[in-house]
Amino acid sequence: QVQLVESGGGLVQVGGSLRLSCVASGGTFDSYSIGWFRQAAGKERESVAAVSWGGGSTLYENNVKGRFTISRDNALNTVYLQLSRLEHMDTAVYYCAAGRPFTTDASQYNYWGQGTQVTVFS
Repeated sequence: QVQLVESGGGLVQVGGSLRLSCVASGGTFDSYSIGWFRQAAGKERESVAAVSWGGGSTLYENNVKGRFTISRDNALNTVYLQLSRLEHMDTAVYYCAAGRPFTTDASQYNYWGQGTQVTVFS
């Protein structure tokens, strides 16, 4: 059993930056890979990025590569997603998830947070 809580969402202007945090509890945090996903209103959920249990390997979807950075601090049971050069298409609810495999495939993740809203405006 792992519980995840996201924070850091909010309003940000196009081209701006934001850092999201995902704090885990109730499990062995460093045994899990962590993924970030997002879902815009009326759209399907899509993967964003993933980081391996040790933090040494990362995966990114093409539409965020070079703009977003995922990292983790196992001592703090926290995973971060740094968002930069934000665009309107980045507006969505962002979720973090924990699972055993290192992947961006949502079906491989077992535990999910409640999400945090990111809204990008002109």
